[in-house]
Formats: sequence, structure tokens, C-alpha cells
Amino acid sequence: MTKGRPEILFPLFAEITTLDGVGPKLAKLFEKLDLTRPRDVLFHLPERAVDRRPAPDSSEARHGEILTTILTPARHRAPSRRGAPWHVDAQDTAGNPVTLVYFRAGRDMLADLLTIGAPRLVSGKVEFWNDRVQLIQPEHVIALDENGDPVEPLPAFEPVYPLTQGVTQRVLHKAARSALARAPEPPEWIDTGLLRRRKWPAWRAALEAAHAPASEEELAAAAPARERLAYDEMLSHQLALSLARASMRKTKGRPSHGDGRLQGKVRGALPFDLTAAQEKAVGEVHADMAATDRMNRLLQGDVGSGKTVVALLSMLAAVEAGGQAALMAPTEILARQHLESLAPMLAATGIEPVLLTGRDKGKAREAKLMAIMDGAPVVLGTHALFQKDVAFRDLRLAVIDEQHRFGVRQRMDLSAKGLKPDVLVMTATPIPRSLALANYGDMDVSVLDEKPPGRKPVTTALISSEKMDQVVERLAKALWEGRRAYWVCPLVEESDTKDLAAAEARARELRDRLGPALAPMVALVHGRMPPAEKDSAMAAFISGEARLLVATTVIEVGVNVPEATIMVIEGADSFGLAQLHQLRGRVGRGGDASTCLLMYDPPLTENARARLSVMRETEDGFVIAEEDLRLRGAGDLLGVQQSGAVKFRVADIETQAELMEIAQDEARLDVARMEAEGESFWGSERGQALRALLYLMERDAAIRLLGVG
Repeated sequence: MTKGRPEILFPLFAEITTLDGVGPKLAKLFEKLDLTRPRDVLFHLPERAVDRRPAPDSSEARHGEILTTILTPARHRAPSRRGAPWHVDAQDTAGNPVTLVYFRAGRDMLADLLTIGAPRLVSGKVEFWNDRVQLIQPEHVIALDENGDPVEPLPAFEPVYPLTQGVTQRVLHKAARSALARAPEPPEWIDTGLLRRRKWPAWRAALEAAHAPASEEELAAAAPARERLAYDEMLSHQLALSLARASMRKTKGRPSHGDGRLQGKVRGALPFDLTAAQEKAVGEVHADMAATDRMNRLLQGDVGSGKTVVALLSMLAAVEAGGQAALMAPTEILARQHLESLAPMLAATGIEPVLLTGRDKGKAREAKLMAIMDGAPVVLGTHALFQKDVAFRDLRLAVIDEQHRFGVRQRMDLSAKGLKPDVLVMTATPIPRSLALANYGDMDVSVLDEKPPGRKPVTTALISSEKMDQVVERLAKALWEGRRAYWVCPLVEESDTKDLAAAEARARELRDRLGPALAPMVALVHGRMPPAEKDSAMAAFISGEARLLVATTVIEVGVNVPEATIMVIEGADSFGLAQLHQLRGRVGRGGDASTCLLMYDPPLTENARARLSVMRETEDGFVIAEEDLRLRGAGDLLGVQQSGAVKFRVADIETQAELMEIAQDEARLDVARMEAEGESFWGSERGQALRALLYLMERDAAIRLLGVG
């Protein structure tokens, strides 16, 4: 295979200063739009267009609309006083009067721009003065040649690009035309049948159409040109994921055949039967572990669906096969919660899990490291499990909990450890199918969409913060009755310090309001507490010594206190649906009826009311996730700062999920063909086209996997 970027693409990766009108100063402003090369400008598409179709008769013009017409200047009226505007009286071709108004223009400039008696093509926004059409500071004034045609083109639908301060539409339009001029005709990477069925243009033609829309319809995501460019992004992304998946499978693992002896003991000790969804997931994981290819599977479970039990049975299969299993959690609180929930179930097997976190120091840490090296069957912990000084004797299965923030490369790094274990990634955050395809397309997916029997629904109510006194009064009564409750403080902003201050202030206020008898029963937990204090507060709440736990969103996932039956979420309108669903999932875990109060600050925006209404109407995490995606968008839902969140320039995974599925199927077929044909595939016409696509879309991880560039 020829290595390196295809020559045909070289012009698109030159400095952005090679584009017309872009000098060093403008280049720095373009960087704010994430535009650093001609290639970036090609995919910076107009967000709307201005209708500048010429109208010979201005008498039909309406206030606020754009009028584009040929005008002949008849008279210039100089300002009557300092700061007053300059007026140019003109007529359209039908003889209707139109006045052009300028507030910032010199006499000489206007005399040349609007020469009396010389027709001009003028376009601007309509206003009226004394029933006369006025164009204030018209955007375009273009001279006509001897044939009466404009000396420079004015698009019928002028594209309007997203801008940053200091960059004008004229500048960006010029840069886009310059970038388009150097766009090549690359080999076609989309299947011919798909192109024909969808009526998509070729790549270069699609770019031309997207930058020069001929109608409002051509700006829509479903327009053939835009849809084709969106599919290109999705195909390149899915190709990268499929190559990562193939690369991981290529590094053969060792089959782990569990004999069921340890799993049987755990199943016998459980006070419930597994749901059909759990049994199916266990079967899928065990089949993967028994295969020679390494497992790379996502276990997606709704709140309370029992993914921990599935993970435990999977870990025991690795132990039964003579190996070790490790479970990594993102926070120490969650790691300790896993210890508390798994240890009783493991007691039936005689296995004592080892917990390793960043808190372990000195001899205690050395003892745990030695136990792991000697083959401790089940190891739990935080990211500390994957530090260099941690050596496993025979790690067969790595379970990674709540790592939806990590991308493909991070998942591969976490699973390395030199032992090539099977990997099971778990998330308790239901993910819409389109986002699952975008972010976990390299993985096989198991879904837990049932709750274990006996789980009671949580009553969810909306309540205004103006009724805080009533909420505290009812809460005090519940605490006196021995019930346990969470009080989650609002998100102040992207600031741990301010969120912490809000939580501490609320804890003090609640202690004062509840009175001296209940005040000692109020505990506080937040992410910046010293670990020992955090453990102490959680232990007090779990034991019942503390009955009210005031917290930031550190308790969003994993915290399991079945006795807790009340959840108060303050400032609920500032949270996303998925986060509210996770927080509500902390109650309703035992046999008693539970309540979730969503406290909001009036007045509610329409969007916030829609989100909170969804929470009141359903407990189905997958329904909630789809609504969250619809209401907030993929960027907010996953968090644009998260390294695993996929960002597209053109594709919209909220509305184009169908394209993502087609792209995944196509990519997996291509990778299967690549594996069958070997190096010769990349010398084929199809291989060369896909290689060009990967470079064009800068899928660096895929390019590295292919050993090119």
C-alpha cells in the first residue's frame, strides 16, 4: 500500500493564508472558527441564505425584506447637519422611487459608487419613510457592463456563514470560493448503488452545491448535497471505529471457559432471579469470552437494571477459567460502592475482593500490589488499577464502569496492560441508538432494558422553589419517621468551587431549619472532600446515623442505599434529563415507596418545562435519553469537553441516525474485505478511495492503525 496522504489532497492541507484574501492577521481570526487549512473552510458550510433574487418592480417590497433591483441614481442629497445621513434618490426600472441612505460614507466614495444616471444592481433591507421605499446601508451595489449585466456575480441565494468577530461574510465567502477552486475530484468512496438510490452528487459537486444553495430547501440537512457530505463524515468515522475493532480482535485473546461452579454459588445466594435481559447479556458476554477473539463489548443498562450482577457473573467466568478479573470505576466513591455490593455476593464463593485506589500508600499499597501479582481473583479500584506499578498475574477480563467519557483510543489504552484481556465497558446512562453508533461503533452492545421484579415506581413531582418551606417541613417529618433522603444542590456553573460553596451553604441552612435534634443527622458529600471525610459521611448515611445526605452531583451514579426513599433535586431546571434520571435512580432501590421532588426556579423556560415534564411522565431511561437528545442535542448530552464525544462539522446524528447505521454496515463490510484480501485491498480502486476519505476527514487513529502517514 502506498503510504502517506494522497497527492490529490495536498492543496487542501496548505496554510490557510494561501486562500484569497486571507493574510496572517485574518488567519488568527479564522482559528477561532477552527479553520486552519483550506480543507476546514470546505466543510464550514453556510447556516442560512439571503434571498437576493432580482425584482424589477420595488412597489411590492415589504418592510424588513431584502430587495434586489436595478436602480438608476438621480440625485445626491448631502447631510443637512453633522451626523445626519447622506441620501441618494433613485428609480427602479418600473419608474418607482427608491432612496438609498448612508450614515458612514464619504462624498467622493458615494459619487463613484452611485454615479448619477449610471444603473446599479442594489440589494439591501427595506424600510419605509413617508410611504417611500428606503434601503439603509445596502449590502451590495454592483456596476453593470455594456450588456446590462453585473460586473461581479451576486448569488440569487447568498450564503450566510457562521462568523467570529473581525471576519465578515464577504471575506469568508471569498475564502470559500478559493478553497472550492482547489478541491479535487477524488475517487468515489460511496457505493454506486447507494449514490444512485439517494440521488447524491459527487463529492466536489456536493461541496459546490452546499456553498451555493439555489433555494432554502438546499440548506436543509436532507438536501442531497448536504446529506452526502454528512454521510462522508459518518462513513469515515465508522471506518475508523471498525478498523479499531478489527485491530483489537486481531490481537488474539485467550478463550476463557467458565465452568459455572462459582457463578452457581452466587446465583443460589441471590434473593431474586435474573431478568431475561440479564440472562441474555450474560450469555453474550460468556460467548465472547469463550472465543479466541478478544471481547470488546458495551453493557448498557438503565438505572436499576442489574448490570453489576451481569458484570460479577462475567468476572467469575474469568476466575473459573483460572484468571483474574478487574473492575475499574471512575471515582473512589463508586469503587467503594462496588466493593460493598459485590463483597456480600462473593462471600458465597469464598473470594475476598481487593480494592486498590489512589488513597492506598506505603505498606498497605505494597501488600495489595503483591496480592494482585500473586493472582487475587477479583480486583476493584479506580484508574489506579492501570498504573505502571500494577502487575496482574493473569488478567482475563477488564470491566470499565461509567467510562462513556473516554473515546476509542482511551478504551484501547486502558485494556492494554500487556495481557490483552477481554474488555467489558459498562454504563448506567441509557444512550440513544444514534449516539451509541457514533461513540461505541467499535464495540458489540448488550442492552439491559428491564428492571428486576419488585422495584416500585418512583413518584416524581415538580415543585417551585418558592415552596421551599413546605418541602423542608415535609422532609423534617419524614426524617423523624426514620426515613432517609438525598438533597442534591443545583449546578451553579462549570465551577467545582462555586458548586461546593452552594452545597456547604445549603447543608448549613438545612441544619438550622431542621432544628438541633435533626441537625446532627445531616451529612455533606462533595467531590473535593478529603477521601476519609467522604467515606465517613457515606458510611453514616448508609448506616442510618445520618438521615439526610446533602450532595453535589458526585452521587449521580453508583451510590446504592436501598433505605433512601426521598430525593430532592434543587434547581432541577439546570440539569439535563439524563442526569436527572441518574439522580432519581438513587431512590426506589428498596421495597418502600419513594419520591423524587424536582425543585425549579420560576418562571420555567419552555425547554425546561418540556424536560421536567418528561421526567414526571416516564421512568424509562431509553425514552428519556431520546428526548434529551431531541431537546438538547448531542453536544450537550455527551458534553463537548468529553474526549469521547464525537464532533461532526456537517453530520447531525440527532436527525440522521439512519445514515449512521448505513455507514456502519458499509464500513464493517469494507473492513471484512480488507481482512480477507490483505495488503492488496489498499491497492484496489475501492481501497484507494477509502484511504483518501480517511485522510480527508483526518481520522488519525485509523491512519495509525493502517500504518500509513
